Amino acid sequence: MRYKRILFSIVAVLLFCSYLPAFAQSSTGDESAELKFLRRQFESLHHRLDELEKAVDDVLWYHKVGDVAYVDKVRIVGPPRWKEPNPTAQGAGNPIKFYSYVIIPRDIDRSKKYPLLVFPHGGVHSNFSTYNTHIIRELAAQGYVIIAADYRGSTGYGRGMYELIDYGGREVEDVYASRNFMLENYDFIDKERVGILGWSHGGLITLMNIFDHPESYKVAFAGVPVSDLIARMGYKTDGYRKLYSADYHIGKTAYENVNEYRRRSPAWNAEKLKTPLLIHTNTNDADVNVLEVEHLIKSLKAAGKKFEYEIFQDIPGGHSFDRLDTKIGKEIRLKIHRFIARYLNPPHPFKSVDDLFRAGYR
Repeated sequence: MRYKRILFSIVAVLLFCSYLPAFAQSSTGDESAELKFLRRQFESLHHRLDELEKAVDDVLWYHKVGDVAYVDKVRIVGPPRWKEPNPTAQGAGNPIKFYSYVIIPRDIDRSKKYPLLVFPHGGVHSNFSTYNTHIIRELAAQGYVIIAADYRGSTGYGRGMYELIDYGGREVEDVYASRNFMLENYDFIDKERVGILGWSHGGLITLMNIFDHPESYKVAFAGVPVSDLIARMGYKTDGYRKLYSADYHIGKTAYENVNEYRRRSPAWNAEKLKTPLLIHTNTNDADVNVLEVEHLIKSLKAAGKKFEYEIFQDIPGGHSFDRLDTKIGKEIRLKIHRFIARYLNPPHPFKSVDDLFRAGYR
């Protein structure tokens, strides 16, 4: 990311200099239009750099996990846009195309059946990156097949994909479509052993998947999940709120349409839970305030739902506490693996942190 920022700064300066003569010669005097034009160019440049970063990271996937798993990238479809800018235009209402990562352990016997884990990435605008390398290695070592969707709104695919974002909306169905793709195309996956796990925004997508499709998942883990968008709009900055109220996204603030934000919030859908669920959160999380997850937990309890949870107290790492390479991070991940294995019965479940360490780190 550091090199990306440096490259972006250099190219931005060069771009500005290239347009400066045109601005100087302009006879319209319309400075605001010129600045708007330049800002649009910078935004386009940002998306191009995201695409470059994604291409590099895709190469790294093969390098980082290729010794233990086959990595493929497939293009599939999810439902149409939530909002069509022009409902009568050619192509309006067509399914949305997106990429997903298919990760298959190298040592599987394809004459047998294996459990599937659906792994939605986090971030308001982000993608499935090699940040997750050690977790993927841990899952593959136990015998899980993994599908990880770069659902609508993900970065690295240009402005068009970026502006398809539908947080807590049809992105949830993109992830569900990736699950269905795997069952339809890989006959060594056991349809009775499908789970889902995710952190942060991926935790929200995990929760909404099991709420909307309870019959499709045997188990779920939600780590530091975004749980209440209404509360989140209250404690986040105006710049963050604008990601949601942008014209191409929800289009309104929580103040203007509170019910729309409620519809997209797991804490306000807790009564739908039917799937075995483990929730983790951390009191010093600087991204997803613990109050959001506490609201979710209280809502599930009020609805009489059975689930497991743990509120960790000031574990180093904040939002990423159980995804780090620290000793305590690995110990907590072992709890997650054991919970999932209880329902999906992988062929090589972890018995200790040593098992996890040997699998996740070369």
